[in-house]
Amino acid sequence: VVLAIGADSPRFTAIACVNIVVAANAGGAFSPFGDITTLMVWQSGHLEFGDFSALLVPSAICFLVPAVVLSWVIPKGIPLAQREQVQLKPGTWIVVGLFFATLLTAISFHQWLDLPPFLGMMTGLGYLQLYSYFSLRADRKQEAELEFSPLDVFHQISRAEWDTLLFFYGVIMCVEGLGFIGYMSLLSGFLYIEWGATAANIVVGLVSGIIDNIPIMVGVLEMNPQMPREQWLLVTLTTGVGGSLFSLGSAAGVALMGQARDVYTFGSHLRWTPVIALGFFAAVACHLWLQRAI
Repeated sequence: VVLAIGADSPRFTAIACVNIVVAANAGGAFSPFGDITTLMVWQSGHLEFGDFSALLVPSAICFLVPAVVLSWVIPKGIPLAQREQVQLKPGTWIVVGLFFATLLTAISFHQWLDLPPFLGMMTGLGYLQLYSYFSLRADRKQEAELEFSPLDVFHQISRAEWDTLLFFYGVIMCVEGLGFIGYMSLLSGFLYIEWGATAANIVVGLVSGIIDNIPIMVGVLEMNPQMPREQWLLVTLTTGVGGSLFSLGSAAGVALMGQARDVYTFGSHLRWTPVIALGFFAAVACHLWLQRAI
């Protein structure tokens, strides 16, 4: 949508992409399904499903502070209106319903059957594959009359960013190897005992903007520091929104750099890092204040 609206304004596209990265990471911090980092914390058992709602207000502040500043510098103008009529493909609402059924399945599996959430998500993929199979059979019978390409789940999965997935797999394996050798225990003692949990979790969030928030969260879970609930919420918040500080800090930034090549770059994002950092520290301060008030 941004590339279509800002086709004639690279500055608009770059600023909008920065806002999207911040919004995506902040929006994913207060839900177990919003980001891989929150999903890992929930699956590890350190926080319950309802605990993440405490991060709603800090996450909103983390998004709103940079968004307000960026709204002042966005280029003025109105794009040309397009009169294209877009219609939903047959089966759209069924797929939407299967999406919500997948979320309910994952929550139910974890809450009442004590099964890992990924089993519920894979079951949801099974829902979609079954629907795809029967819809493809029906569509092939009337293939000549089709004006759209039918849903093929395996084709969609084949378009996944396998290079990115293999990158995360390699990083996670490296972190696990460091944990097996014992380096993660030494690092945990240095950070969480000498510095204290609050300072350590803030630093972890800042580092996640450089290294990427997923391997950072894997490292924290490998350390497994003894922290109360509010500190696990804090590290979930900081690693989630800390990935917005640099374009390489989260999957959202990496994906957008691939979509908006030569317009949204590391340098164009770095220009607004101080503004994003202001939202980061405002969110941390809000979380600490709310936890003390409670």
